[in-house]
Amino acid sequence: MFTSGQPTRQWTVKASEPVGYEVRIADGLFEPDSTVLLEDARPGTGPVRRVVVTDTVVNDLYGKTIRDYFDHHGVEYEICVLPDGETAKTWDNVLTVVETLDRFGIDRRREPVIGIGGGVLLDIVGFVASTYRRGTPYIRVPTTLIGLVDAGVGVKTGFNFNGHKNRLGTYFAAERNLLDRTFLKTLGERHISNGLAEILKIALIKDYRLFTLLESYGADLVGTRMQGPYDGPHPDPALEAMERAIHGMLEELQPNLREKNLERVVDYGHTFSPTVEMQALPELLHGEAVAVDMALTTVLAERRGLVDASQRERIFRVMVDLNLPTWHELCVPDVLQPALADTVRHRNGQQRLPLPMGIGSAVFVNDVTPSELAEAAEHLAQAALAVAR
Repeated sequence: MFTSGQPTRQWTVKASEPVGYEVRIADGLFEPDSTVLLEDARPGTGPVRRVVVTDTVVNDLYGKTIRDYFDHHGVEYEICVLPDGETAKTWDNVLTVVETLDRFGIDRRREPVIGIGGGVLLDIVGFVASTYRRGTPYIRVPTTLIGLVDAGVGVKTGFNFNGHKNRLGTYFAAERNLLDRTFLKTLGERHISNGLAEILKIALIKDYRLFTLLESYGADLVGTRMQGPYDGPHPDPALEAMERAIHGMLEELQPNLREKNLERVVDYGHTFSPTVEMQALPELLHGEAVAVDMALTTVLAERRGLVDASQRERIFRVMVDLNLPTWHELCVPDVLQPALADTVRHRNGQQRLPLPMGIGSAVFVNDVTPSELAEAAEHLAQAALAVAR
């Protein structure tokens, strides 16, 4: 809608832009006969050219496979390799990608940038794509479980700044998100557990069936790196768990991509964890910090009567089966209270704290007090010690 007022000569412009993107499970992306990654190449428009951004871990494991794939398909390419891990989520690495795009002379209209790596790498690539020449198409290929079920399906990008997680970022959808489970075969068990924390998040706040899958197969999912085979009534619980987690995440994101509604159940586990994670670096992975947050808020919910003792014990037992922490030494009032205050600033002056209500549902609260938080932290330490025995 466009209107102009008289006599003030004031114009009001109102416009909307549709957002659409694809999330596809596509195993075997780099098999020589697969063309999924190059589906956007248009015949007769000149040579196929791509900038690929990856990290040191992926490059060491799959660099030759990736190069052989592009060579096989006659693609002209340049590969930019960034350091791995949360500490690499910096402005300097953002500029490294920008410099690569400039050097390559990318045609931003028809040469999408391809990001291949974990959540950190994909956040950096997404941020660059969203700002390079005011928007450049990109494709995400997550190589970690947390990337497949979380960082690789939404529209948020960003990097860390001034000691804060994702302090600078944008909302910018990838053209396609291609999820290849075969990357998980070479992922360390700790990083499988890291991704399972985000799957557990969806289970606890909206999907009891998903929780029972984790309860029945949790240790097996870690041990087999989500590959199977599995004994039991479900032929592929890993695939079902992934699909349910992705579906649940997208179900919440689709009507609220830019977070206009600040009461987001997918913020569960993400109230205290950003501060805990950044202060613990490099000790805690993202999913591990989220697990600590979920353990704390489960105890808060139990003390309010939203979760009973048996449900809390089941939740903690699943966390242990998934090799996730249920406590950390930073779970103290001097850390947790400033963390909550920082979250309140991000949530427009209210806590909007999601707490589990039983298993598979959630409720928002705005009245957690400093004394309640301190008591919950003390209770958490005792509960975590008991479940570890």
